[in-house]
Amino acid sequence: MSKTFLSWSSGKDAGFALLKLLQEGIRPDLLLTTVNADYQRVSMHGLRVELLEQQARSIGIELLKIPLSKNVSMESYNRIMRKTLSQLKDEGFTTGYFGDIFLEDLKQYRKEQMNKAGMKAEFPVWGYDTRTMALEILDYELEPVVITVNAKYFDNTYVGRNFDRRFLCDLPSDVDWCGENGEFHTFLHNAPFFKFPVSFSLGEKTYREYKPCSKEDSRNFGNKSRSKAWDTGFWYVDLLPG
Repeated sequence: MSKTFLSWSSGKDAGFALLKLLQEGIRPDLLLTTVNADYQRVSMHGLRVELLEQQARSIGIELLKIPLSKNVSMESYNRIMRKTLSQLKDEGFTTGYFGDIFLEDLKQYRKEQMNKAGMKAEFPVWGYDTRTMALEILDYELEPVVITVNAKYFDNTYVGRNFDRRFLCDLPSDVDWCGENGEFHTFLHNAPFFKFPVSFSLGEKTYREYKPCSKEDSRNFGNKSRSKAWDTGFWYVDLLPG
């Protein structure tokens, strides 16, 4: 029997992808998440690893954390992921699921990396209209909280808010309803497939800016077609385990 994994961000898109898989009778064998080894937080989202682990226990699927340095370059990232995928292939994994919606270059990148490892990439929510998806997330009673926002679009009052209809009504007109261009990120603390809600309280809000980690990354900063992906100022809220 072949095994499958789900690329798990801890947020609403990954949660919605898991919901769709479960509705089709597919239950992944593994949740795969990259974490900042220096700070013990989920990469990009800044979520404490303790909450990620509670989330996985509530879902009831094994969690594999991939540790990355805080200054990891794209070259190093690719090397670490190739090693991880090779190990999973040896353990019988054949398919990886990803919650991407419409970023074609990211989809192709994932397919290429999975193909090199001898595995298949599947995208259960690919092509979803993001407004429809945002409303379905709420209709299916998934409960995300906003934990990271791009300072280009938001001030710090948006972090810590529930991802709900009021939040959607307050979104700037140029922000995607699911934050697919990196405008915001969420933590899914409850869903119909959770055994228990993950308890937390809101901690300190912080602002951080990021710089490229290598010459290759630096060149991407100057690529206008990738400008949204390389916005560097973000607001975070620290979620404290309840």
